[in-house]
Amino acid sequence: MSHPEQEGRIKVGITCGDVNGVGLEVIMKALLDSRIHQICTPVIYASNKLVSFQRKHLNLNDFQYQTVHGSNEIILRKTNVINCWEEEVSVEWGKATEASGKYAFLALEAAVADLKAGNIHVLVTAPINKHTIQNKDFTFQGHTEYLADRFDSKDPLMFLVSETLRVAVTSGHIPVKEVASVLSIEKIVKKIKSIEHSLKRDFGQRKPRIAVFGLNPHAGDEGLIGLEEKEFILPAIKKCFDEGTFVYGPYSADGFFGSGAFKKFDAILAMYHDQGLIPFKTLSFSSGVNYTAGLPIVRTSPDHGTAYDIAGKGTAIEDSLRDAIYTAIDILKKREEYDEITANPLAFSKQTRDH
Repeated sequence: MSHPEQEGRIKVGITCGDVNGVGLEVIMKALLDSRIHQICTPVIYASNKLVSFQRKHLNLNDFQYQTVHGSNEIILRKTNVINCWEEEVSVEWGKATEASGKYAFLALEAAVADLKAGNIHVLVTAPINKHTIQNKDFTFQGHTEYLADRFDSKDPLMFLVSETLRVAVTSGHIPVKEVASVLSIEKIVKKIKSIEHSLKRDFGQRKPRIAVFGLNPHAGDEGLIGLEEKEFILPAIKKCFDEGTFVYGPYSADGFFGSGAFKKFDAILAMYHDQGLIPFKTLSFSSGVNYTAGLPIVRTSPDHGTAYDIAGKGTAIEDSLRDAIYTAIDILKKREEYDEITANPLAFSKQTRDH
């Protein structure tokens, strides 16, 4: 991938997501602030006809963009729309249709191809419908699993981040009844190490502190409510701590947030999806960002879904999408800084002393 600072502009690829949802609405609203072009060049993957229709329908006539037919035509400091298809799209606001999934995939496929080729520097994905997008080339539970496959990552980490809170999950998108069966010391250790590495490389935390939740109520209550804490979670924490990671727990999830203990840590590892995401979205819903750690590329998304119930009404709030753009840019810069220091620590140490 080419160095974005040398080009003078970070190219942010943004997929339109489900065309019957709020994806393009929050994208257009976020990009109405012209200051964003001072730090990046937005590249929307959709079609000119679709953007034009939704802009008119949503009365977002102040939204300006340039239509290009490929990444080689991207105009810096402008909002670009790459045509991923030519035909007209019939938008059915708020409906899950086969067509809406088809076009969401075409946009995602084109953006990922450009990301792999280094034509864009980071990827921001608007929400998709995980059912309608399924096809012979997309047989995954969501963006995270698809991107892990496309970029040959065996252990991606779903990381929900905001200015005050970062939460990762151990088991991801699986039924609750299967959570206990997939836990192991090795799996939890991998997640803890992945969080630690991401905090250092992606977020600039030199000595991050990580909290780990138990699986059962009251973190098992000394084995009275369950044994997963003693068998898997505590041994994994101890192994990582003995190897130099500042990791603590297992904590009971309810008291942890109720007492404000989360403010003392740089990240939290929950055992399953809702255990981590319910408190995260309660505290950070309007500004939360879904970041996929553990990939060789940077990908973020807003922490909300397609919002079919308000699609086409013009009432969607763009804060999370805007924060997803800024977060992706910040992570890219932090990675470059970390990789430069790691590659040449003596030169960085001398530079620090000289200043």
